[in-house]
Amino acid sequence: MKIAVLGATGMVGARVVTEARARGHRVLALSRKPASEDPGVTPVAVDAQDAAAVREALAGSAAEAVVLAVRTYPADEVFLVGATRTVLDAAAGLGIRVLVVGGAGALRSPADRELPVAENPAYVPPEYRAVAAAGVAQLHACRAHAGADWVYLSPPALLQPGDRSGRYRRGTDTLLVDADGRSYVSAEDLAVAILDELENPGPERHFTVAEAPPA
Repeated sequence: MKIAVLGATGMVGARVVTEARARGHRVLALSRKPASEDPGVTPVAVDAQDAAAVREALAGSAAEAVVLAVRTYPADEVFLVGATRTVLDAAAGLGIRVLVVGGAGALRSPADRELPVAENPAYVPPEYRAVAAAGVAQLHACRAHAGADWVYLSPPALLQPGDRSGRYRRGTDTLLVDADGRSYVSAEDLAVAILDELENPGPERHFTVAEAPPA
């Protein structure tokens, strides 16, 4: 498979590139300052805010899937929604499936499914409320797009670099927590889940993952 990764040098995007190459896929690495010595990775300098450049890069890529893994902190909802729409528009015209790496805020709270995680202070501190809201707006942009083939992956409440176990739990639209109430996955295992979804798509358009319990 050939996979385009937008945000290829970020925390998630870089690990998606690594996981994809470990499985033998070819990668088009799109970012502002891409670089790679791997012959299976084609780095292309693209600013996600430049809609024409994104469309051109995807149109010439022959990619079968694109992973959108761009985030902003501080939150920039206008940029995030605009970049998402740009990728969905381009992918729809090219027949490319899109996996959007979104935010946990778009999930339901485990103890109260009527309470969005974005509004739950147990998982989203005040300083991250705007970031969570931007992720919700991003999901709404996906749902409002009639022509694209997309899937939206919400990570758990805590996502950070760690170890690759190759294992994870998969859920749908509700935040996954362990017996202690912790909601976590390593960026490495999130990349595993992303490649699993690209290789064998699940039935949901919105899903989440979390660290697997000890074996």
